[in-house]
Amino acid sequence: MYELKAVDKKFPGVHALKAVDFHVKRGEIVGLVGENGAGKSTLMKVIYGAYLPDGGTVSINGKPVRLQNPRQAMEMGIGMVFQEQSLIANLTVMENIFLGYEAQFVRFGVINWKAMADAARKQLAKVKLDIDPAMVTSQLSFAQRQLVELAKVLTLEERVQGDLVILLDEPTSVLAEDEVQMLFSIIRELTSRASFIFVSHRMDEVMELSDRIYVMKDGQVVDTVERGKSSPEAIQQKMVGRNVDKEYYREHRQKSFDASAELLKLEGVSLAGRIRDIALTLHRGEVLCLVGTEGSGREAILRTIYGMLTPTAGKVTIKGEAMDHFTARAAVERGIGYVPRERKIEGIVAGMNVYENMTLSQMGSYSKGGVLNVGAEKALARDWISRLAIKAHSEYADCGNLSGGNQQKVVLAKWRSGGSDIMLLDHPTRGLDIGAKEDVYEMIRDMSDDGAGVVLVADTLEEAIGLSHTILVIKDGEIQKRFACEPGAKPTLFDLLHYMI
Repeated sequence: MYELKAVDKKFPGVHALKAVDFHVKRGEIVGLVGENGAGKSTLMKVIYGAYLPDGGTVSINGKPVRLQNPRQAMEMGIGMVFQEQSLIANLTVMENIFLGYEAQFVRFGVINWKAMADAARKQLAKVKLDIDPAMVTSQLSFAQRQLVELAKVLTLEERVQGDLVILLDEPTSVLAEDEVQMLFSIIRELTSRASFIFVSHRMDEVMELSDRIYVMKDGQVVDTVERGKSSPEAIQQKMVGRNVDKEYYREHRQKSFDASAELLKLEGVSLAGRIRDIALTLHRGEVLCLVGTEGSGREAILRTIYGMLTPTAGKVTIKGEAMDHFTARAAVERGIGYVPRERKIEGIVAGMNVYENMTLSQMGSYSKGGVLNVGAEKALARDWISRLAIKAHSEYADCGNLSGGNQQKVVLAKWRSGGSDIMLLDHPTRGLDIGAKEDVYEMIRDMSDDGAGVVLVADTLEEAIGLSHTILVIKDGEIQKRFACEPGAKPTLFDLLHYMI
């Protein structure tokens, strides 16, 4: 059994963990929920050995331990599957699985690649993933990479005695429903050899998978819930300390868009093997949502508009001017902002502070003669920190250390402060808690009120229906159906699903 007793952790100006008690039994799946900034990430890092606690005790099988680093934690049987994934894209699957432990395959200074491939197949079989271990990891889907992460952690079985404790940090955040159920099935089977700590903002999934759920708020465990003994609404109320706003998607703020003012138009746009004959128009003040299953072509449409992909046919027009040069730089110059799904990889630059991240896409406005006007950058950041209620001690805070919701606010502020009036939002609420999601919904309504156009790939169908003026259903790279989404006359989940699958 793994146990924490009265664990404390402080950072400058922040009391991140306050006398936290936590334990996980052999073969148990324990859920961990709370708002962004509640202390979940800090607790996970203490368990994984990335942080040393300032007080309290950590015990494994009744014996106190002091984990100095993640490597030592792994040697004690504690592994972690990361939300943003830790795999190195240009290495092969087998190299990633045995990264740092290649010595077992080395003889006379030469790696036995066949032996490594055979060993990797055994690990992949544990997670029921039938792929070539010699594949380059970047060629895998997100779901496949997630399973490779899990297979990598399960190599601990061969290196340690006793059972494993595996931390799952938002493992389902971008998985389709069938992929989620497959992952859950694998996790349940693995409880014969491992215990799991499951962190997610998807309350229905936490309640489905977990034997017990720890609820955190402001660095404390405020409740422990047994399976089947609470409701999602009750747990969410404990997380945020209030009843969740029944006007969750702010539908009362939805106003008619200006149908006479076209910001963006796609005509017959195709991209070989990905999208075909896409036609859509985005107007000022409109929230246009693209819905479909994973791989339907939604993300390819966003990336084409942003200039990251060049269409093989068709025409893209921005504010009446045809795009003939597809680059992200050209898109930004035309007022297009892009909030990517992988915010920690493509959205922010960890290691840079808040004001540097906010002005990254508009450096020309803050430099003269090659000299940056840092004072103006800081003033802008302070204004947006206040305007969006970003939880950061100052504009000097490292963006990599902010919670997911606050990172997302920084990314949105980067584009809005630069005057972007066409916003491309790819899963903007992925991995955010209920309070941070509500903040993002308010921001989307604010953008609409300001006359910006939003192209949205939502995290759920409910989110798409609640936020949109217009929904386009995408299937196999083609538009199947267009829905108008007037308040009080919105399509149902079943209306959308009929055309999605």
